[in-house]
Amino acid sequence: MNEIGIRNPNRGIETTGLRDLSSLRWNLGEAELVETAIRRGEGRLTAAGALAVTTGQHTGRSARDKFVVRDAETDPVVWWDNNRPMSPEHFERLYADIQDAAVGRDLFVQDLIGGADAGNAIRVRVVTEFAWHALFIRNLLIRPSREELESFEPDMTIIDLASFKADPERHGCRTETVIGCDLARRIVLIGGTSYGGEMKKSVFTALNYILPARGVMPMHCSANVGEGGDSAVFFGLSGTGKTTLSAEPSRLLIGDDEHGWGPDGIFNFEGGCYAKTIRLSAEAEPQIYAAAQHFGTVLENVVLDASQAPLFDDDSLTENTRAAYPLTVISNASKTGRAGHPKNIIMLTADAFGVLPPIARLTPAEAMYHFLSGYTAKVAGTEKGVTEPEATFSTCFGAPFMPRHPSEYGNLLRDLIAAHGVDCWLVNTGWTGGAYGTGRRMPIKVTRALLAAALDGSLKDAEFRTDRNFGFEVPVAVEGIDAAILDPRSTWADPAAYDAQAEKLVGMFRRNFEKFEAHVDEDVRAALPTFAIAAE
Repeated sequence: MNEIGIRNPNRGIETTGLRDLSSLRWNLGEAELVETAIRRGEGRLTAAGALAVTTGQHTGRSARDKFVVRDAETDPVVWWDNNRPMSPEHFERLYADIQDAAVGRDLFVQDLIGGADAGNAIRVRVVTEFAWHALFIRNLLIRPSREELESFEPDMTIIDLASFKADPERHGCRTETVIGCDLARRIVLIGGTSYGGEMKKSVFTALNYILPARGVMPMHCSANVGEGGDSAVFFGLSGTGKTTLSAEPSRLLIGDDEHGWGPDGIFNFEGGCYAKTIRLSAEAEPQIYAAAQHFGTVLENVVLDASQAPLFDDDSLTENTRAAYPLTVISNASKTGRAGHPKNIIMLTADAFGVLPPIARLTPAEAMYHFLSGYTAKVAGTEKGVTEPEATFSTCFGAPFMPRHPSEYGNLLRDLIAAHGVDCWLVNTGWTGGAYGTGRRMPIKVTRALLAAALDGSLKDAEFRTDRNFGFEVPVAVEGIDAAILDPRSTWADPAAYDAQAEKLVGMFRRNFEKFEAHVDEDVRAALPTFAIAAE
């Protein structure tokens, strides 16, 4: 436990929760970690020098095996409809058993920081049994200075013992895989999975728990900033273009996944990127492609050919292939990870039903509604037997990492939008002219042109109409854009078929929001879509 307080004789730094420190390796650099991982058979070097590893049966997060300790502090705060509880007694048994399992093992410790804003950062000590896990988390979090390391005192500890197998009856979990989060004491225990993303998302979960009480908004988003200091935030679920659209060469990348919004503006939680690499190409995403070849980058579940070159089109291990690399390898990445208050918020959705317009302007109440909805759609054909698009609603664009009730985050976001006069936009990167299978994907040139007009402020001067189903404002004409594409109903060959799809999607939105209606104000409830023909 935290009170054990054993010191590392080499650096005089206290550790947490371990009884045998005879073979701990503290804060090794990337060269030492790569060399150690290769020597121990944990991975292989690619032809360009990245470290390729496989994660076994778990090639993604084990969301159903994540538990939060339910105690006097967390009981009234945590949104238990979304978080699986674990009793303090079960967690203590798990903690003791992981401590016992760690005795005599070679372990790696990385002292790192979550949050580029010093006043809202947490110092994180990560203990792993794999060298590549230590390299992974070193790439993704912020590295302290040498001076900060000398006096490092952790606010949070993660112990990742991948080989440990939990006992569901003894530990109060579901399977041999467990991610146990004691948010009151800031301790996370991971066992039974080698997937590196569990460590990264544990830090995000902790910040999502801690920061709202300070009036700081944690966000699952990417962010960039223009030459004039005009920052922008991009919310969006997987497949909506969040990483691609925020990686704009003319703007400085602040980060691609997790940020906070506090009194002084926005700040990155991380010091690296965890990019998907399936079908990655140098032509479409040159910066990510180059970063994936960099020495010290960790490639998860990427297949190599006989010459040790990555086969980014190969999904034989998983569709969820990843590259973890520090932001320092991106040429136009921010060195501070910080920027002022955003001028624009972009909420991305890939609407496979072909109903939503390519861009719409949102009021603060509408922005809160769409933030709480967190809508996108999976396309048909991704699973056997799936013949129609499938709606996905992930509240706050990141439900699995939200310990508190979504209304806390939504109200905080709405207040910040209103306080700083932020322009909010809903951008559909999905389908137009029909649903998936009959329509076409929204042209990337159209999306980029509309985004550019939103970010430079010129779109605000356009003429707008009110969408008949969703009630938000949609531009009627934008220079350089075919006006027809701005009205999705007009792009369908059969307007009646569009109306049928619109009615279906509106119903999905309304049913999904029923669980939030009692927790939001009347202006947010008024933002619910209403099918136009049914209302006439």
